Amino acid sequence: MKIALDAMGGDHAPAAEVEGAALAVQEYGLEVVLVGDKNLVTEELRRQGFQGLSGLTVHHASQRVEMHEQPSQVVRRKRDSSIWIATEMVKKGEAAAVISAGNTGATVVTAFFLLGVL
Repeated sequence: MKIALDAMGGDHAPAAEVEGAALAVQEYGLEVVLVGDKNLVTEELRRQGFQGLSGLTVHHASQRVEMHEQPSQVVRRKRDSSIWIATEMVKKGEAAAVISAGNTGATVVTAFFLLGVL
């Protein structure tokens, strides 16, 4: 199963996301796409000793959604954000699921806008 992970969401991004993704790949054999600033995510993978780990890939996103931002701003101005691109991967069938520890409102609005209701 391939999971798109918003690597820039959360208070300790991308360190916590990289660590969690690497553990999930090692423990459960998942494929995880870390979506975020390629330079920051790649550097964090290197720093934690996970660079080159099979099952982990990086997909660049030039924007991130901060915790204080209004969810509607994602739809209007942040279509290259990590949460938008990760959710779009699910819509396109490139990932089975999206996970974000970031702005909950932005995550819900993005999912509703791109994926609709169940």
